[in-house]
Amino acid sequence: MTSSHETAMTGPLHSPHRHVATTELHGAKIIEALTASRIEFVISVPNIVTSEGLLRPLARWTGPRLIRICKEDEGVGICAGLAYCERRALLLIQNTGLLDSINAIRGVAVEYALPICMMVGLLEKEPGISPRDSQRYGVRIVEPILDVMGITYHLLDGDDDIGKIQPAVDDAYARSRPVVFLVGRRPTAS
Repeated sequence: MTSSHETAMTGPLHSPHRHVATTELHGAKIIEALTASRIEFVISVPNIVTSEGLLRPLARWTGPRLIRICKEDEGVGICAGLAYCERRALLLIQNTGLLDSINAIRGVAVEYALPICMMVGLLEKEPGISPRDSQRYGVRIVEPILDVMGITYHLLDGDDDIGKIQPAVDDAYARSRPVVFLVGRRPTAS
């Protein structure tokens, strides 16, 4: 059995200069995967990466229910409260909001070992390269920070990656631990 830190450290994301696929990422398919994962609520602050292809369609979708918030760390608390009520939620934010919420994530998701599921848009990540190789400092440091915190994460850079969502959400709730999905490109609305 491996810890979440070990799981994160042994994943394919840790190969230097790994090139990622340059396929499309469809927001509708992500929403279908969230629904299949029994996510009932999406807690979100608008962000540039996912607004058009994911956030706007979620607002019109019949489920999960979209809850808009003012600050990302507020969303961590809401997801925690829902987890205590045995309700599944996803916090949809941008990497800048993840960095702003580190203390809430540390205190609530990591130290209290709660299944806080987060989908994090990587603002201005260049297509076709791994986040660690990004020229954008705020993108490049996300994975190392998650590694240090022992939080498992998965890169969603194309439709082939969407299949990671349901098993990871189920695992997060079964083992009561946080998980992060890094959105490496802007999802299309279709």
